[in-house]
Amino acid sequence: MYMRHCRCANCFVPPQILKKLAESKNPDLRRLAVNSLAQSERLRGQRVARSLLAGAIGSAGDGRRSVFDCEGIENLNGARRVRGEGQADVADASVNRAFEGLGLTRDFYASVFGRDSIDDNGMRLNAYVHYGDRYMNAFWDGQQMVFGDGDGEMFDDFTKSLDVVAHELTHAVTEFSAGLIYHNQPGALNESMSDVFGVMVKQWKLKQTAEKADWLIGADIFTPGTGFDALRSLKAPGEAYDHPEYGRDPQPAHMNKYVRLRDISSEDWGGVHINSGIPNHAFYLAATAIGGYAWDVAGQIWYQALLASSPTTDFQAFADTTYEKAGSFGQVEQEAVGEAWRMVGIRVARSVSSRRVPRRALSSAPGSVATNDMADLFDQVDGLSKQVAALAEILRPQKGGR
Repeated sequence: MYMRHCRCANCFVPPQILKKLAESKNPDLRRLAVNSLAQSERLRGQRVARSLLAGAIGSAGDGRRSVFDCEGIENLNGARRVRGEGQADVADASVNRAFEGLGLTRDFYASVFGRDSIDDNGMRLNAYVHYGDRYMNAFWDGQQMVFGDGDGEMFDDFTKSLDVVAHELTHAVTEFSAGLIYHNQPGALNESMSDVFGVMVKQWKLKQTAEKADWLIGADIFTPGTGFDALRSLKAPGEAYDHPEYGRDPQPAHMNKYVRLRDISSEDWGGVHINSGIPNHAFYLAATAIGGYAWDVAGQIWYQALLASSPTTDFQAFADTTYEKAGSFGQVEQEAVGEAWRMVGIRVARSVSSRRVPRRALSSAPGSVATNDMADLFDQVDGLSKQVAALAEILRPQKGGR
């Protein structure tokens, strides 16, 4: 039985950007932004129904792809099927890009993680293009991918970015595995998983090492007339964009800048698109420290940790799990993961994992036993620190009396 706890429409563009654009002096841009925000709200109810229906009827289908053309309307039921598995390219480039993006993401999960489509049960992959009037977003609605064309100024056709396709499909992977709820830290982890695996799919296609990759999300479709910006950066959260029209990237890269927002729709369910910058940066740090291709080791660790997570897993729990899973790859890799989390302000609990991973053989010279004793002491201190932090979180007064 697959978990289905995430009940929010997973839209690619963060709401804070659309809200800024809704205040634009350009009336056409303002109208499109307001419409995109309103449509995101309408999607939430629809997504619940589709998610439950998909769970009831099953999803097996050998990962076969279909692309539908909405032709500018917002009713998916009225869309026309224009390309299916095994069929040749069509004249519409958006259709072909969506079709290819679905296939590349499916093949990435199959080749790298042995996953049978996004639900690991051969789920069919359906995509809808040309959704709405220059709709400025893309989303996974619990059953299929939907792409807007963008306004051409702030956002280009969303099918042009492979990491957008992979990001949205990864929401389904998360839903069918950990089921991370779309609120607060679990929701930010949900978004982070989509960014992490989305950027890996892009790197996998380009055969880029962690060192050579740009670690940007949405660079191909965000402000097509402006270079050197993206919606998010795993390498430098908070520095992806800075513009008077749509503001500055608000993502933190460290827990000391964690943004505390209310768990309501208008505040992005506790800032799920904002605080995802913290686990995003941890993955970047781990992948670049380990080296090589991100999907070979760091990606495997994150995937195993995702499978071992639950709907309410928070940053600390996920960090601890990645550290534990990294132990099967070796001490160097495990320490790289632990250090990555430390650099974003999260100290992993080492006490459990250290018993599972043999330490490197220490020198037999005098003092080696003392070195082991000190390492065990540090492990105990780490464990106690975690317990104290958890207790402090419970006792901390909640903002606004919540």
